[in-house]
This record gives sequence, structure tokens and C-alpha cells, in this order.
Amino acid sequence: MTSARPSVSRGGCLVTGATGFVGTALVRRLAADGWQLRAVSRANGPVLDATADWREWVAGCDVVVHTAARVHVMREQARDPLAEFRAVNRDGTLALAGQAARAGVRRFVFVSSAKVHGERSLPGRPLRADDPLAPADPYAVSKAEAETGLRALAADTAMRISIVRPPLVYGPGVGGNFATMLRWLERGLPLPLAAVDNRRSLLALDNLVDLLATCAADRAEVDRSLLASDGEDLSTPELLRRMAAQLGRRARLFAMPEPLLRAAAAAVGRRAVAMRLLDSLQLDAEPTRAALGWQPPLSVDAALAAVAAGR
Repeated sequence: MTSARPSVSRGGCLVTGATGFVGTALVRRLAADGWQLRAVSRANGPVLDATADWREWVAGCDVVVHTAARVHVMREQARDPLAEFRAVNRDGTLALAGQAARAGVRRFVFVSSAKVHGERSLPGRPLRADDPLAPADPYAVSKAEAETGLRALAADTAMRISIVRPPLVYGPGVGGNFATMLRWLERGLPLPLAAVDNRRSLLALDNLVDLLATCAADRAEVDRSLLASDGEDLSTPELLRRMAAQLGRRARLFAMPEPLLRAAAAAVGRRAVAMRLLDSLQLDAEPTRAALGWQPPLSVDAALAAVAAGR
């Protein structure tokens, strides 16, 4: 099932990060939609920095969908992580976008992050796309600065900008924290999370790809900043139970007071992990659905079933 797609004459579309987790699925979808694709990855394209020459890649393109980025590094080795993130995610993005605008590209779709709004939302108050940006780590800072530069570029050129801010993206082959939770469940580990009462927005890979395809086809002469989610926000224990059900297992959850969980995580250097498991991060994606006439085609349970089938 897919959402309704605008009827347009497909032109040239450049996709960066074409062999990544998002890019691979996006290239497959855009090709099926009839776009004339140019797919670039680290293996065949320019290095993503301020000096990159994208002129041959953007020439004749109607749309650029920019998914490439320096993402979270689990064991960071750089002496100045912020400088490394800025070089790729800010300077590289703006170099590409500037050359795209000069080449006459109609729309630049930038995959940013919900983390530009910070690491958490207040109970009962989902984050909105027009909320102030409050990035809290080098990755999010670099994405927020890229957004600022893109909006300035859009103000001075005819190229329109779509900024998409996804939360945690999951799908078959997912890595990172989501893969860690899957391993916990597969091993039957007892987890002290039964009493956690948070809400977090998630976004299935197929839903993100569908939204990016909708943005690529968007002909409106407006710039957009868009939050997206599956439309069902889950607590951590509910997510674990539903993931376990799709894996054919039972989530072994027991209750431990939240202050103890936070203290234990801090003692072993896992404060950030505890924050993701215990805090809320809800997004108000209704304005995105209203602006684009978009609905996520995949339910949470269907997306989790796809993850389980790919294990």
C-alpha cells in the first residue's frame, strides 16, 4: 500500500547517499516512480565537503534528494567532532545546494533530524516544526546549521527547499540502538523497563521513503520544514512488547524506579542510552500530513513485522 502520489512529469533526480540505509530504499522507490535517476555514493561521487564539485551531477536535474551525512559515531576518534560534522553535514550540504540552485534545480530535499529540536519533548507537548531549534550534540548542531544555510539560500534563489526531520528510522537491516533492542529481545534478557511511562515517535523506513518521494514530486512554490512519524507514538515497554511479538518471543520486563535506572546508566557511562529509553520525544506530524496530503502507508505493526522477517 502506498500513499497517493502527485501526477507529475518525472525529470532528473539526484540522490546522495544512494547506498545507505535510507538511500538504497529511496533509489528503488524513485526509479519505480519513473524518475531519471543519478545515484551518488562515496564510491562514485565527490567527497561531501565545501570543496566538492557537483556541477556534472546536478546539471539537468529537476530535484536533489540529499540523504548523505556524517552520522552518529559510536566510538568517536576525531579530536574535534563538531568540526568533522560541520565539514560534511553543513559545509558539504551547502556546497551541493548552492551548485544545485545555480544549475536550475527546482527543489532540494534535505534529510535533517528531529534532534535539531533537542533530545526530548515535554509530557503531552509534542514538538512542532516551527519550534525553536535547540540541538544538543555535534551531529544535531551540524544539521541545524545546514538548515539555516539552506533557508538563506532559498531566500536568494528560485530553488525551493524541503527539510525533513525524521525521528528514529527503523526497517529491515536497521542498526544502532534499535538493533540493540532487538538483540536484547532475541536473547531473552530481563529488562528493568516495565514502569517507564514515556512516548516516542518513530518512523518506518518505507514511510520515510514515501514522504521523500512525495517531497520530490511537490510542485508547490513554497519552502517546507517537515516533521514525520508513523502516527502512533509508543512507550519504551510497549515498543519492546510489540517488537517481541513480531519476533515470536515474550518481552521479559520488570519494574525499576526511574531514578535508579538513570543513576545506574550514568555510573557505567550510558547516560545517553538511558535518556533514549526513558525520556519522551514526540513529534507533531499532522501539519506535514495536511500540507502534502500525505499519510504513512505502513502501520507500526506492519513495519515491525518487516523488521522481524529480515532478521
